[in-house]
Amino acid sequence: MFQSLFDGFANLVEHLADLLGPLFAGASTAAAIVLFTMAVRLAIHPLSRAAARGQKARTRLAPQLAELRKKHGKNPEKLQKAIMELHAEEKVSPFAGCLPSLLQAPAFFLMFHVFSSGRMADHSLFGAPLGGHFADALGKGGLLGSAGLVYVVLFAIVATVATYTYLRTKRQQALNPVTPVADDQPSAGAVAAMTKYLPLLSFATLISVAVVPLAAALYIVTSTTWTAVERAFLYRDMPTAQTLVTAA
Repeated sequence: MFQSLFDGFANLVEHLADLLGPLFAGASTAAAIVLFTMAVRLAIHPLSRAAARGQKARTRLAPQLAELRKKHGKNPEKLQKAIMELHAEEKVSPFAGCLPSLLQAPAFFLMFHVFSSGRMADHSLFGAPLGGHFADALGKGGLLGSAGLVYVVLFAIVATVATYTYLRTKRQQALNPVTPVADDQPSAGAVAAMTKYLPLLSFATLISVAVVPLAAALYIVTSTTWTAVERAFLYRDMPTAQTLVTAA
């Protein structure tokens, strides 16, 4: 069953590459991957919009949540119940923001498997095999070789997007600081640490690009860039929006 799924996905990518051949020549398979990624993100865009609405609603409820934390800070179970009741009353799902990421996982897994298996080993992007890795590029021409330069461009894009995301998140956190359940709760330190280092996670994409096959790296870079642009659009009327972190 899974093999037929992988074969079907590989055939889809090859068909897209054939269609894009007249425009992108030898880079047609890479272009097909980018187009496929954008199609996936476009398909789940309604969920991203729903997540944005939920996040705006949670920000609107922030004063009420703070009041609940103040009232039930000594009783985590009662606090959690009160928060869930408030979310239910306001029809806000605390998990809506996770759905877009979860639904992308199967597409990324397909991309990773197909190009790791060697099924499309003869496809490349400016001399960098789509099934190869950053270490392979360094071993064949170094960082300034044709394959190495492909990764330099990808790293530059990821670094730019990560820096934008980092600065935006820090600015939002400054405007809407997250308050833990209570300072004397065991979870308070964990929440504070998570809040402090969460913006740095955007730079973890650099590591992912370096270790996965180039095809999967193209998927990651395209999806990450899409996310940054999408969030800038969806949250343009909410400069103080942020992902609210609640302690269990």
